[in-house]
Order: sequence, then structure tokens, then C-alpha cells
Amino acid sequence: QVQLVESGGGLVQPGGSLRLSCAASRSILSFNPMGWYRQAPGKERELVAGITSGITNYAASVKGRFLISRDNAKNTVYLQMNSLKPEDTAVYYCNARDLVSRTNYWGKGTLVTVSS
Repeated sequence: QVQLVESGGGLVQPGGSLRLSCAASRSILSFNPMGWYRQAPGKERELVAGITSGITNYAASVKGRFLISRDNAKNTVYLQMNSLKPEDTAVYYCNARDLVSRTNYWGKGTLVTVSS
């Protein structure tokens, strides 16, 4: 069973930055796509950023502020978040689809709070 563990969340002021990490318990070479989702209180979970065969895509609300990347050697995917806004407050989840087993994996999430 693969585990995805998110880290890097916390409290940050508006305009600040955070970098989220998602570490997998084994090689991520067969994971495609990988992505970050978020769920704010009272709202549905939404895709924030994804990376598929090296191509990235972003939600309109974060484009130009967030950057997704992956390091296969470290079995980790990152989400660099800049110019954070209060509306970015949510629990952020890591997601990965294993092409070999055709299994979809989720992490347990990390809370990001943007507030002054």
C-alpha cells in the first residue's frame, strides 16, 4: 500500500509564501498524473495544480502564483505557493495515479491558513 504524506502547511499572512511537499512511500516513477487538490470549509474539493507527463496545469485562481514540480529521485511532489490570499485557506491534498496498478492514491492533507 502506497502512502502519500503531505507537509509544509501552516499559518501565513496574506502575500506570503509556503512550499508544500508530498512524500511517497515508494518510487513515483509510475505515478502519472500527480496533483494537488484543496478543500475549503463548506466547499467541494477542487484541483489546484497537476503534472502529467511533465506538463503542468493550474486552476485559474492560482495560475501565476503557484508552481507544481516533482523530484523523482526524492519520491516527492511539491507545490510552491506565492502571493497567498485568504481565499487560499483550505486543506491541501496530494493525489497520485499509479499507471501500473491503475490505483488512485490520496494523502491525508495539510492545512493552509492565510490570515493576518
